[in-house]
Amino acid sequence: MDRKFVLTGLIYAVIGILLGIFMAATHNHAQLVTHAHILLAGFVVSFIYGLCHKLWINNQVTTLSKLQFYFHQVGVALLSSGLFLLYGNYVTLEVIDPLLAISSFIFLTGMIMMVILFLKSGKEVTV
Repeated sequence: MDRKFVLTGLIYAVIGILLGIFMAATHNHAQLVTHAHILLAGFVVSFIYGLCHKLWINNQVTTLSKLQFYFHQVGVALLSSGLFLLYGNYVTLEVIDPLLAISSFIFLTGMIMMVILFLKSGKEVTV
């Protein structure tokens, strides 16, 4: 699971950086919120999840770990796509708001699943 999370995180990093380069080149920073969500929710959180799987969860492939992976990916993809449509003025807030709300809860569910996986691992975190 660690490699899946790191790989998808790196893909989100490429997408986020490309969007940042596009915004800089066009001098249009309307997608700043989308850019930030792709990099933080997509890249950073995926990378941290990969580290958690490697260091604490022992890369156990369970039904919960698979569900957690897909909830995270679907949540980030829908959230990023919805924000791109909103801040690109392709749709109105009234139209996209339900998708943004649902995707936020999918993303949250993935985070809660990670907390459960982490707690179930039983390993101590050394500081």
